[in-house]
Amino acid sequence: MPSPPTEPSLSASDDIRLLGRLLGEVIAEQSGPARLELVEQVRQAATAARRGDVEGPRLEALLDPRSDVEVLDVARAFSYFSFLANLAQDVADNRLARAARSAGRGEGPGTLAFAMRSLGAVADAVARQRVARELWVSPVLTAHPTEVRRRTVLDRGRRIAALLAERTRVEPDDQEVGPEEELRVEILALWQTAILRGSRLRVRDEIDEMLHYYDLSLFEELPRLQERFERAVEPLAPAAGGRAPVVRMGSWIGGDRDGNPFVTAEVLRYAVDRQATVALAHHLSAVRSLAIQLSMSSNLVRCSAAVAELAEASGDTSPFRSEEPYRRAMNGCYARLAATARRLLGSVPGLEPRAVLEPYECPAELAADLAAIEASLAAHGAAPLARARVAPVRRSVELFGFHLASLDLRQNSEVHEAVLAELLARAGVVEDYQALDEEARVALLLEELGRARLLASPWVTYGEQTAGELAVLREAGAAAARFGPAAVPHYVISKCEGVSDILEVAVLAKEAGLCQPAGPRPRLGIDVVPLFETIADLAAAGRTIHRLLELPRWRALVDERGGWQEVMVGYSDSNKDGGYLTSNWALHRAERDLVAVAAAQGVHLRLFHGRGGAVGRGGGPTYEAIRAQPPGSVQGAVRVTEQGEMIAAEYSDPQHARRGLEALVAAAVEATTVSDDGLGPDAARYYEVMEELAEGAGRAYRELVYGTPGFVTWFRTATPIGEIAELNIGSRPPSRRASDRIEDLRAIPWVFSWSQCRIMLPGWYGVGSAIEQWAGGDDARWELLAEMHGRWPWWRSVLANMAMVLAKADLDIGARYAELVADEELRRRVFDPIVAEHARTVAAYSRVTGRSDPLDGVPDLARALRNRLPYLDPLNHLQVSLLRRWRSGDRERSVQAGIQVTLNGLATGLRNSG
Repeated sequence: MPSPPTEPSLSASDDIRLLGRLLGEVIAEQSGPARLELVEQVRQAATAARRGDVEGPRLEALLDPRSDVEVLDVARAFSYFSFLANLAQDVADNRLARAARSAGRGEGPGTLAFAMRSLGAVADAVARQRVARELWVSPVLTAHPTEVRRRTVLDRGRRIAALLAERTRVEPDDQEVGPEEELRVEILALWQTAILRGSRLRVRDEIDEMLHYYDLSLFEELPRLQERFERAVEPLAPAAGGRAPVVRMGSWIGGDRDGNPFVTAEVLRYAVDRQATVALAHHLSAVRSLAIQLSMSSNLVRCSAAVAELAEASGDTSPFRSEEPYRRAMNGCYARLAATARRLLGSVPGLEPRAVLEPYECPAELAADLAAIEASLAAHGAAPLARARVAPVRRSVELFGFHLASLDLRQNSEVHEAVLAELLARAGVVEDYQALDEEARVALLLEELGRARLLASPWVTYGEQTAGELAVLREAGAAAARFGPAAVPHYVISKCEGVSDILEVAVLAKEAGLCQPAGPRPRLGIDVVPLFETIADLAAAGRTIHRLLELPRWRALVDERGGWQEVMVGYSDSNKDGGYLTSNWALHRAERDLVAVAAAQGVHLRLFHGRGGAVGRGGGPTYEAIRAQPPGSVQGAVRVTEQGEMIAAEYSDPQHARRGLEALVAAAVEATTVSDDGLGPDAARYYEVMEELAEGAGRAYRELVYGTPGFVTWFRTATPIGEIAELNIGSRPPSRRASDRIEDLRAIPWVFSWSQCRIMLPGWYGVGSAIEQWAGGDDARWELLAEMHGRWPWWRSVLANMAMVLAKADLDIGARYAELVADEELRRRVFDPIVAEHARTVAAYSRVTGRSDPLDGVPDLARALRNRLPYLDPLNHLQVSLLRRWRSGDRERSVQAGIQVTLNGLATGLRNSG
């Protein structure tokens, strides 16, 4: 591959060429020049095929006769090349961002500076102050298994990215071994590292992997973002009483039991303890560092009375520090924090303290001590030192507390129903709760919430499921008692269909002390969050929440929690249920309905968006997605899931984390300050159009997926869905139940499968038919759709995300997967409509947007795809060939390994693929 120029540019091209050349040299050294020659021939054939050169060598002729060892090496080569190309692109993105800031162009959309202009335009000073003081966003990290790469590979990738960045700043003579040679060494180690995990991840592994990102970026970047936010809002809304943390991290890992039998009470306790251990170890290290840095002498400065008191109470009697009050004060803080760790965890994740002191009761006490240190330093002219050294530690304590991140519980409503049915029957309340209709259930549950007595008895033996659910709830109650309500603050109800599903959780929470609804001061110690996922449930979401808030007993519990009602909306299952456009419109409409209900009821609405990485699961740029929410749906608070490979993409690199978190906060500010969508009287007309388009798109989608005879057989044959289930990428089973039904398949393997075969169906199918049927030959209707694209951020965002999927789709490659279906009639019955719909969708997109190519207007993505896609084609060819062998009975381990390497490489190269 060509050598790079000596001076790297801001683009990724030079770095990609360099990494490709170094990888090629490693392959030649390790596997021989003939192997490299084969890889190069395959690359040239793939590139020629991309250009439409029919005269060049065909991939089949190059690859089919090769041995398993050769094929595996080719698969590894292109998988690692895709991985390295993505690293180069990320480094280039960082360089471009730095260059933009240096040139004074760093204040565009997605930045705090841009968001503050929106906040400054708010005339109501009280509203402005509320946003400045109370705004909060919460990225919630989940274990949904779409990250195919091993942590070892990711760690090596970070080292390679750092070396690439270093090349732009280091002169060749500055080091004995230059960055290029170090890159060669890292790529050699990468080539000799297994690309696949040897065993399936356990939930504990997923917890530990998630915690890794705090050391990589979050501990560093979140306090910085908090400081920048405070500085940015100060001119608009001067602080009065302090500002709450603007970003509060969340997690599902260890608390999400929906379809995962491996999440137990013991695992929940492990998650809580591990999170607390990481938080306390970080705080202990930071406080100890301050004890070393704050060396001010009382002979030179006068500390405040508060600091003198901390020093006196520290138990530090060393004569060497007798005239260093700050050091003694910090040693006292360290001793109290160590005692806190011992009380909460049973041990100290750090050095033993110099003295034995009383523990802190809560993080606010430690933060107050640090604030006293800051104030004292500022009083004798050391304010810059206080800002640079002490304030970040205080903010870290405020952001992460002693619990690190809020851990959500989640379970399916069907499980709650079965558990409660057993409890009620064994307690003699009702023999068959599940036989009751909705109204009877609600009445019974309200009656139970009015009673102080519990249903569960220590003298009764319950079934395994009931005993397990009660154990989890009791463990959650214990965590809240140890660390405070912020440790386990939310309970998400999957498959929520009605009011009874919500009340059931409140009754069960009562069993663990998390709900005390009876008496003069009712209390709900955990947010009960209904998750609306299917198209029908989203359509009924507003009515369900209205009926819920009309119940005086529930309304009293909501009022006790500050008047907040949280609702989660699910992108993944709604897409699988109704298709891309129908799902997006159902979500938008449900959010509008919920906003209206909340306003009518006088409560605050907090929406929790269950977005995935792929567009078919709600993926796409988060900033644009939040900005496109209905007015009033972001009331100063928003929660968003971060899943699978998107966690690594966002948080493995500090610069990416900085930009992503800032964009999330900026979007929340802007969305909160927007009072309407700017559509005015045209809104009703636009909504009516979308109702018709969504109905048409859903009809086309369901006709294919649920109405085509043999579709399930085609899907399970033409895609690698079965082989994906064998990848060791997560602890969760791929299906909710042991069945072949699409309804029971989880959305992640559904989307993952379509991306592997490059059809990408969940991100576009049905849109072309809907638009074509609605607009037809009516030029005025086409003009209206174009007008909507120009004026309506939501419609523009929907089409932009779809364009990204269309750009990655390749129906020629998809046809090769379709050939795996032996029944030609079935093959054509399913694939022909897919091909026709793809053509309709591309044509409709072009006419509505005025763009002949989905990549017009997004040059960065176009350039990245041009760099990546030709190197993914060989992986697709290899995967089809290996799938055919595996399914015909060739059970060699090398064949299975080859399939899994191609799955890994394609997911890595395509990104946001699951």
